[in-house]
Amino acid sequence: MKKTLLICALLFMQSAIAKGVYQTPLAFLGQTFSNDIPKQSTIWVDKELKHVISNILQHNPSFIRVKYWQRGTTTAWILDEIGKEKPITVGVVITGNKIQQLKVLSFRESRGWEVKHDFFTRQFNNASLTDDLKLSETVDGISGATLSVRALKKIARIALYLQQKANNESTTK
Repeated sequence: MKKTLLICALLFMQSAIAKGVYQTPLAFLGQTFSNDIPKQSTIWVDKELKHVISNILQHNPSFIRVKYWQRGTTTAWILDEIGKEKPITVGVVITGNKIQQLKVLSFRESRGWEVKHDFFTRQFNNASLTDDLKLSETVDGISGATLSVRALKKIARIALYLQQKANNESTTK
């Protein structure tokens, strides 16, 4: 009986410790841009963009605009996606249409928190978007974190797609 209570207590503590803010968006942007954060830019979600993002997410997006920060060819995106029931906030840094860094900033689920670790997020480094809007790199899953893994893959794809849109907007200005 004592052993069972101890195991239950450890599982509860692990779940409680896993939730939280690992890095604030401001700290993420400061780290990305060496504490010289550029002015925020916005992409408005029009019909075409909504259609593509909906296909990636497999549901309608909950946002009508996306904010991003850009200096030169480097952009930073902070996006949310639902894991199982609650949003996971992720920062994505893209340089030259390839992911330079993907980082879990906040995790609110009780399971799947392993996706926050560098051993997992490093798999996204150098990933780009294929013509059919898939990631160019294979991302191995984590047993017990399937929905969190899927959420991060979706965020990576959306950030890369939005990067293409941001590039197109800057060349037409």
